[in-house]
Amino acid sequence: MESIDSIDEELSWQETALCAQTGPEFFFPAPGASTREAKQLCGACEGRVECLEYALRHDEKFGVWGGLSEKERHRLKLRRA
Repeated sequence: MESIDSIDEELSWQETALCAQTGPEFFFPAPGASTREAKQLCGACEGRVECLEYALRHDEKFGVWGGLSEKERHRLKLRRA
């Protein structure tokens, strides 16, 4: 079981993440809606890499994480395997 300290460290990127300053609908758009604005914001975020790695480790299925959509994260996981 993970310790509280390791969980806090794993999520520390969220404290400065730009997504914390916007609503969740921005990063979880309706099916078929554009993810461009969310990806642009992710591109300017200093926590982008940690966010992406978190999403990959936890198999996040929905939304934009670390600047990648669900399909893009899936392709990245396949390339890494």
